[in-house]
Amino acid sequence: MKLEDEIVQRKFQTESHKLGVNIIYTFNWLNAFQTSLLRKYDLTPQQYNVLRILRGQHPGIANIKLIKERMLDKMSDASRIVEKLRGKNFLRREICPEDRRACNVTITDKGLSLLSEIDKEDVTFEKLFKHLKPEDVKKLNDLLDELRG
Repeated sequence: MKLEDEIVQRKFQTESHKLGVNIIYTFNWLNAFQTSLLRKYDLTPQQYNVLRILRGQHPGIANIKLIKERMLDKMSDASRIVEKLRGKNFLRREICPEDRRACNVTITDKGLSLLSEIDKEDVTFEKLFKHLKPEDVKKLNDLLDELRG
């Protein structure tokens, strides 16, 4: 569906203005879908992002600084998210022996198991892009990378 029909806008100032609104609108559309999908696992998109970062580090450790650097939502409070996930037994958080101000964070088997279960839902997420040809998906990825410079 066209953006103009979705937000009932007849005209944009420029194509660049429309592009900016379209990207924001599409982000919110994707985020709402992901939020709905993760709700049944009692996770937020930010918590899911942290678990995926930790799975990428597994079997190694991460610290809060590394998690913050890799998070998609840079405004998220990584320490608070880590604590919530620790409370759900999806990760372990331990004081770093070399620097008592820092914490080592590792994903637990329960966290890995949860991610494996959610991975099965990737097919559902892929269906969002069914209207795009594979070459268009690659081109869109390339254009977004180029946009960010």
